[in-house]
This record gives sequence, structure tokens and C-alpha cells, in this order.
Amino acid sequence: MAFMCATGKHRRPSRIKRSTAQVAGVAALATTGVIGALAAPALAADNSVDAVEQTGFTPVISIGDSIAEKIDAQAEAQKQAAEEAARKKAAEEAARKKAEALAKKEREAKERAAREAERKRLNSFVAPISDSYVSTGYKASSSLWSSGSHTGIDFHAASGTSVHAVGYGTVVQTGWGGAYGNQIVIRMNDGTYTQYGHLSSIGVSVGQKVVTGQQIGLSGSTGNTTGPHLHFEARTTPEYGSDIDPVAYLRSHGVNV
Repeated sequence: MAFMCATGKHRRPSRIKRSTAQVAGVAALATTGVIGALAAPALAADNSVDAVEQTGFTPVISIGDSIAEKIDAQAEAQKQAAEEAARKKAAEEAARKKAEALAKKEREAKERAAREAERKRLNSFVAPISDSYVSTGYKASSSLWSSGSHTGIDFHAASGTSVHAVGYGTVVQTGWGGAYGNQIVIRMNDGTYTQYGHLSSIGVSVGQKVVTGQQIGLSGSTGNTTGPHLHFEARTTPEYGSDIDPVAYLRSHGVNV
């Protein structure tokens, strides 16, 4: 025969049930960090439970205003700290990007300056004879030349005077050049050619790279000449007959003769 609780009358929950409810409440509050603050009210509720008529519902513990305010303040502080950390990180990232952009700009400026300096260096020209002058001009007429006119210019120079490459280039011809005597022909970096004739000595060889102002030989009086000097030509090809005005050529590269 089964026994059932009488209807219409509340039965007092057992000590086990009450304890179970309290443990559940404490566990729920553990995550808020206020177990210590709530422990005393929970025990007080347990001690007074015998004096209160039971309703059968799980008791609800109210949190005091001061504790709630502390929780809110803590949450607000955490929020502000997170926002401050985010602002600091954003500022650091912006500073890093700015520094990288500045470094890149400085690096590109240095590279441009280096390229410009190299371009100027490679395109720098000098006169083939230092401290000299043009003794015979371009296209001067005379029976001395088979073409009837001078295909280059002559620089006054005693025999054995240093002859310089007027710019950067590569030697393409050396040796005997008939009426030109001992000669050197250089292909310049801009694609033009320069020729140096009547040399007493040749100091470079075919295929050799030369730089502006480098000594390539010594002036003399070899070939068809009436005396020592340097015959200088500017050409569009390495061969005779492709001559251009050497004075205008040198002046276009910043050399006044």
C-alpha cells in the first residue's frame, strides 16, 4: 500500500534538499567573485529556515547594492583597460607603418640619388688633351687630306703628351690606321664613337673598358702629319666617313674646347 503526501498542505523540505539548493546557489555565484560576500547571507538563510514557512520554491538571495556597484565598477575598469589596450595597439601599429613608409621613402631617395650620380659619372666627359687648344678646326680645307677637308680636330700637343679617353666606353680598334698612323677607336656608352690618331704609343687593347679621363696612349706624329699633335674625331660608326662635328659633340657633353 503506497503512501502519498496529503494535498493542500506544504511539506517542509528535508535538510538534504535545502543543502542541495544552497550548494547550487553558491556554485552559481562562484563565477562572479563574490562568494565570500554572499556566504554569510546563505548561512543565515539556512539557520532561519526552520522559522519560515516553506513554499517549496528554491530560495533567492538578493545581492546588496554595494556589491553590485563593485561588480559594475570592476566590469567598467576591465572595459576601459581593454579599450586602452586596443588604442595603444592601434597607435603602435600606426607608428610602425609610418616608420616603414618613411624608411622606404628615404631608401628610394637614396637609390634615386645613387642612380643619378652613376648616370652623371657614366656621362661625364673631358677633353682628350689637358690644358690644350684646337690647332686645326673641323672641315678645314687642305690638300693634306684625301677627302679635301678635315674630318676631325687637331689638339696642340708635344710628342709623348698623355691622351685621355673623353668618356666611358669600350675599345673597339687599336693599331695602324693608315693616314691616321697609330690610332684608337672607342665605342662610347651613348653609342657614339671617338677616334684618337697619330699616337706615338697605344696603352689599351680591343675589348678593354675605359673610364673618363683614363690615359689610353701618348700623342705623336705617326701617319700623315706635319708634326706632333692629336687628331680627334667623333663618329656615328667606328669607320672613316661617319664623322660628326667633334667640337659640338664635346660641348654637348659639357666640354668646351
